This record gives sequence, C-alpha cells and structure tokens, in this order.
Amino acid sequence: MSIFSEVGPIKYEGPESTNDFAYKVYDKDRVVLGKKLSEWLRLTVCYWHSFAAGGMDMFGGDTWPRPWKDGPNTQEAANAKTDAAFDFFQRMGTPYFAFHDVDAMAQADTLEEHDRALKTIEARIAKRMSETGVKLLWGTANLFGHPRFMAGASTNPNPEVFAYAAAQVKMIMETTHRLGGENYVLWGGREGYDTLLNTDLKAELAHFGRFLNMVVEHKHKIGFKGTILIEPKPFEPTKHQYDRDVSTVFGFLQKNGLEKEVKVNIEVNHATLANLDFEHEVATAYALGIMGSLDINRGDPRSGWDTDQFPNNAQDLSVAFLSILENGGLGTGGCNFDAKLRRQSIDINDLYIAHITGIDTLARAVLSAESVIKQKKLATLKAARYAGWETPFGKEIAEGKYTLAQLADVAVKKGLDPEPVSGKQELFESIVAQNQKV
Repeated sequence: MSIFSEVGPIKYEGPESTNDFAYKVYDKDRVVLGKKLSEWLRLTVCYWHSFAAGGMDMFGGDTWPRPWKDGPNTQEAANAKTDAAFDFFQRMGTPYFAFHDVDAMAQADTLEEHDRALKTIEARIAKRMSETGVKLLWGTANLFGHPRFMAGASTNPNPEVFAYAAAQVKMIMETTHRLGGENYVLWGGREGYDTLLNTDLKAELAHFGRFLNMVVEHKHKIGFKGTILIEPKPFEPTKHQYDRDVSTVFGFLQKNGLEKEVKVNIEVNHATLANLDFEHEVATAYALGIMGSLDINRGDPRSGWDTDQFPNNAQDLSVAFLSILENGGLGTGGCNFDAKLRRQSIDINDLYIAHITGIDTLARAVLSAESVIKQKKLATLKAARYAGWETPFGKEIAEGKYTLAQLADVAVKKGLDPEPVSGKQELFESIVAQNQKV
C-alpha cells in the first residue's frame, strides 16, 4: 500500500466546497480564451522536494517520514520512491513531473554505476508513465550536490570535473529523450563564484559557453526534439551566479550563438532574489523570444534566501499570467511546483494540501488574467498611451527612416514641445486588482 493511498483522487468540487482535499478553482476542462485551463498550466510536480528531500535544513536533519529514506539509497528504495511518486501524480491529476538524475536513481559511486542505476530506474519510470499517462516535462542533472561540484561544473577550474559533468548530462539527456521529455533544463547551481580573487572570470564564462554548445550539439545528434532551458538565479549558493536573470542569460546566449537554441526556465523566487518582479522576467523572456517554462513557488519577504514555498497569492501571479495568456501560453513548458513543505509539515497529507492550494492559486491567477483581457480596458488604455507610434511620423521613426541629425532637424523645424501625459499607473493597477475573481 502506498503512503499516499489514504486520500482518493483529487477532484474539482467548486468554490463552495469545504473539502480540504478538493480543487475549489482548478477545473481542468474549463475553457479559458479558447484553451482548457489544464493546457494553459501544464501542471508539473517536482521529484526532488516532494520525494527525494526529507525536510532537513542547515540546522537540523530530516523530519519528513518517507519509508524509502529509512536506510541506504538502494535500488529497492529507489523503486519504492518511484512507485509512491507516480501514485501521488495520479491521485493529484497532474499531467507532468520533472526530476534530476540523482532524485530517482539508486546510489552510484562511479560513472559506470551511475549509468547503470539511471537506466535501471528509467525502465521503472517508463513503466509507471505508461500505466498512469503522466508525462515528463523535463529532466536535468544534479551538478551541484556532490563535493566534486563545489567550485562549479562547467565553470570548474578542473577540466576533469568539466568532463565528469559532461558525462552526467549526456546520460540524463538521453534518458529524458527516451522517456519523451519535452524539455531539458540546466540549472547552474554552482556556476558562479564566491570571490573574484581566485576566479578567472573570462575563462569560466568561455567554458560555460562551450559546455552549453556541447549540450545543444548532442541534442541534435540524438534527435531530441525538446527545448533546452537555462534557469536564471542571481546568487545562492554562490555569491554571484553567471545566469543571474533573463536579460543576462539572453546576452550570454547571444555571445555564444545560442539565442535560437536555448530558452529560459523562470522561477518566481529567483526573480525575487534578483530584486526583480516575476512578471518582469516573464515579459522580458517573451520580448526576447526565449520564454520556455516556469518553476512556481514564492519566497518570504523577510528572508533573503530561496525558501521555495508553495504559492498562495493569486494577485501576485496574475500580472505574469497576463503576459502568458497574451502570448499564447508556455509552448513545451509548464508550471512546475519547485516548492517544498515547511520542515514542521510532517504529515504526509500536507503534501496534498500544499499542491492543491498551489494549483488553485494558479487557476485563480489565470482566471483573473482572462477577466482583464476580456474586459479590454487595460489593452485599450495601453494602446492609447502608445498611439503616437501609429501615426505616420511615429512609424517613420520606428522604421529607421531618419538619422539622428535628420530627426533633430525635424524636431527643431516643427518646434516640438511635447506636453507630459499621465501614465495612469493607479488606474492600470486598479483594473488588475478589481479582477481578482473566479
């Protein structure tokens, strides 16, 4: 019997329901702007926080009871973890999962053992995927947990670590491909530095670029059709990480000729740590043509670190979902709950409550964004603000028909003296605030 079997499949019961184990907002078949809610969200449960972790923090050990963590990480334990995970996915009704290689596999001490253990658990995962219909949103390699990666993986000063990381990525990318994964993610957990005094910044950036090019080359060699993603984060665990935000990643991709090959996996709390709004990162990714996927969580406003809490504030997310709905969705990406229970949340059913609340929060954000879009007031006000660029003069400037000197002459001859116009920020904000409804 699974540890999750106490709770039956989670169903939609509507906003009047008092059942803690039911969706109040997330009706997967509800049509929003021509697509089902489930198609907009592409909900994904992460393997690492929900099944591989145990609740430890830097001041104490594991607190969450998980049978597969009671002893060594044997193949039997890995199998039990896989079976429990897929039981949970199926009961939640979430269509996707995501995982790091070491989240799922048994302990391995060499690369040969790693390859065998990964392929062994891959077979079990494939069987469970076939039985449940749950799909793989993305796979990735853990290139930060082992001490060998304490100075980074692709940016490590030791080329042997670089080569080890390459082998690990090759293995899990091929597993992701065989499992039908729709993306492959690289999170550079330690691709950065703690001090410039011992860092060759130019060399590390060059090695990072070479590594990413190798990943893309291998993607095409094996025929993987999924999207390669980079996950931005500004710091933690390093003082500075090279992929600090969407704009930085885009510049890095351009420098390495990869802006058409690689997109971004944006995490809410990473945007917060970068002193940016989540909606800014999402809008920037769409503007630059590199929007890929989302890690959905939140931070704590009083903590300057990555708390990875489950989302519970729809208004905080609704502006980002305006961009997502206006741009047609996430493509091969999805909404991955890269979020973890609090250390004191030791009841197994807490995992259900966390995901149900998070999913309903996302659904509210989508429905709020839909309401704003259908109302058209926001779009009308924004169009009016930029109306000058639709005049013949505005279009000529945008099309590059003037040099700087020519445009300066026109401004002088016309005696231009533009009057300030209100940006109406409070009105724009009120439109969003007043559409927080199901």
